[in-house]
Amino acid sequence: MTTSPATRFGAVVFDFFGVLTFNMVEVIQAFEDREKIVRGTFLRGWASPEGQELFRRLELGQITQEEWNSRFGGLIGVEPAGLMARYLHDAFPAYPVLRVARQARAAGIRTAVLSNSLGRQPFDPYSGFDLAGTFDAVVLSADVGVRKPDPAIFRIVLDRLGVGADECLFVDDSESNLEAAAGLGFTPLLGLDEDVVARRLRELLHLPGSGL
Repeated sequence: MTTSPATRFGAVVFDFFGVLTFNMVEVIQAFEDREKIVRGTFLRGWASPEGQELFRRLELGQITQEEWNSRFGGLIGVEPAGLMARYLHDAFPAYPVLRVARQARAAGIRTAVLSNSLGRQPFDPYSGFDLAGTFDAVVLSADVGVRKPDPAIFRIVLDRLGVGADECLFVDDSESNLEAAAGLGFTPLLGLDEDVVARRLRELLHLPGSGL
């Protein structure tokens, strides 16, 4: 297989939550509605100093998912048992983007997932996505001990793909992560709407309009 003609990109790296899944704002709103809590409660908890520290430590593998469930549940005033599974209940696959990822790989373009991990026990948010079978590399923050937007994690995924940043597209729904990637030479692409992202990727990678 050879890289798609006329594209300067040899690789594309995808964030997981909000890019390969449904938009996370919608996922959070659905969670708040099911839990019968005021919309904005989750994001206020996430943005607080305690919430930021809990997510940081979880993403680095310094606390377990169950510890996060207990402490973040207390922070936002919901039942802690099974909180991660309830929170991510509607983080369904973004099939248009996943189809383009498979199409790109079939065209010879290297593909990777670069995700700040939310743990895999007792709830595995990556289950059912077959990331290892779909992408050339999968880099999860808890596995490597560093998280986005630290430049070190971007260098890890480049090493695993065997490409330079100037050859690589990076898709994420976080402006800070995109800025960090751009600073290293990646071409950033904001990923908020799965259909828009899929269309834009096909344009940039010169892929035909129908996926695999």
